[in-house]
Amino acid sequence: MRRRFFVERFTDRGATIESGAVHHLGRVLRAQPGQLYELSDGQRVQLGRIEKVSRDRIEFALIEEIPAYHPPVDITLLLSLVKFDAFEWAIEKATELGVSTIVPLAAARSEKALVAAAGKRGERWKKILAEASQQSRRVRVPVLKTLAQPSQAFAAQDAIAKIILSERPDAPPLRKVLHSTPAKRVALAIGPEGGWTEEEFAAAQKAGFPEASLGKLILRTETAVIAALASLNYALGD
Repeated sequence: MRRRFFVERFTDRGATIESGAVHHLGRVLRAQPGQLYELSDGQRVQLGRIEKVSRDRIEFALIEEIPAYHPPVDITLLLSLVKFDAFEWAIEKATELGVSTIVPLAAARSEKALVAAAGKRGERWKKILAEASQQSRRVRVPVLKTLAQPSQAFAAQDAIAKIILSERPDAPPLRKVLHSTPAKRVALAIGPEGGWTEEEFAAAQKAGFPEASLGKLILRTETAVIAALASLNYALGD
C-alpha cells in the first residue's frame, strides 16, 4: 500500500512538499525520482511520481486522481485537558477514527499546570494530527482549535446533535441517545479526570448537550474517546 502525504495545493505542473515531511520522505523513506506516492491537498487525492529530490524540497508530477473517502459523519470533539501523554494519545486515535475538529478544553478539573502549558503544545499537536492522518489515509487533517473554556465551547457548537459524556447514574446509555439521533454532524464533549462540575453540566445543558453514559465502568478520558467515537461511527457511519 502506497504511503500518503499532504501538500498545500495541486498545480497544473504538479505538487511540492516543502514541510517537515521532506525529512521523513527524503531521509527515512529514501525517496528517489520515479517513486509513486499518494498526495492530498485536503480535498482531493492524486497519485504523484517523484520528479526531483533536494535537501528541502521534493517535486511531484501528478499522474491520476484517486477516489477520496470522506467520513459520512462530521464529528467535533471537545476534549478536556488531561496529562499530555494521554491527551496526545487520545487526539492521535481520534484522528484515526475520523474526527473533523478538535477543541481542547480547560475544564475546571483539568490540572492548572496543564492549562498553563497548553499554549506551547499547539505545533506538536498539529504534527501528531498530520502524522496520524497520513497513517490512516485521510483526505484532510483535523482542524485544531485553540484552548477554550467549556461554557464558551459548548455555546459555540452548531452541530445538529450534541452529546456530553456523563458518569452520573441517571444519564441514559449512549446507544439510546444515538438511536434517536440520525444526524451527520455531531459535537461530542468528554470531561477530565474527576469529571465535569455541576456548573459545566449546566452550561452544557443550556447549549443543548444531553448527557450520555458509556456504562457503569469508569473510563479514563483517553479510553472514553475511543469508546465513544467507535460507537458514533458504528451508529451513524457507513
